[in-house]
Amino acid sequence: MIKVGVVGAAGRMGRTVIGAVEDAPDLHLVALIDPNAGDVALDREVVRVSKVEDLENGIADVLIDFTTPDVAKTQIPAALERGFHLVVGTTGLGDEVMGQLEGISSSSGANAIVAPNFAIGAVLLMRFAREAARYFDAVEIIEFHHDKKVDAPSGTAIETAHNIAQGRDESGRHGAPDPTTKTVLDGARGGRGEDDVPIHSVRLPGLVAHEEVIFGSPGQTLTIRHDSIDRSSFMAGVLIAVREVATRPGITVGLESLLPD
Repeated sequence: MIKVGVVGAAGRMGRTVIGAVEDAPDLHLVALIDPNAGDVALDREVVRVSKVEDLENGIADVLIDFTTPDVAKTQIPAALERGFHLVVGTTGLGDEVMGQLEGISSSSGANAIVAPNFAIGAVLLMRFAREAARYFDAVEIIEFHHDKKVDAPSGTAIETAHNIAQGRDESGRHGAPDPTTKTVLDGARGGRGEDDVPIHSVRLPGLVAHEEVIFGSPGQTLTIRHDSIDRSSFMAGVLIAVREVATRPGITVGLESLLPD
């Protein structure tokens, strides 16, 4: 039985994670970490604390973090320092934090799996985009999220651009030049990901998490799209990561390596 704590337990994703952990026969929820942990209704007693530093040593095997970048930047290093394995779904952490996690993991022996998206369909989208980039030069990414998401572009879009860049590199292709010569409104052509891939971010109430990757060449387009219409879509990947993290030394980025080829 894997003992699990949830960081950000009172948030929307945190509550969804709690339900998934409670339903898994091989996992046991032992702790809720959130300043508002007392607001989470459960039919049994678990440890409730405001921050990771308040946890008892060894109380959990794995902590799952779905918070915000500002919270995660303090809580996930603290978790690794305390020897807790980590599954992290918070995006927007930046290279500095990721480098910090590498160093802490090396000294503490605790592992982490950090993924921009835990939906299996989103992981497949990124895999398919890498393959398509071997045959198309022109591509743009449009990502859509709910109006409470604080970072833009999404971690999934950034990782998708990375996969496209890898596909191009493997095939010797290069991105098509932007034909725009006059921008009437700043930002109209979106931001730029790796290898100058355009990324457009949409934030609206009513959305959850969606991404569309559009490839184009003369006479045709190829669109790859994934839609998470409910937060439960992320739970299968989260549970895979919880079960695997103890066997994956160091920091694993992305869910791709955990899935069968």
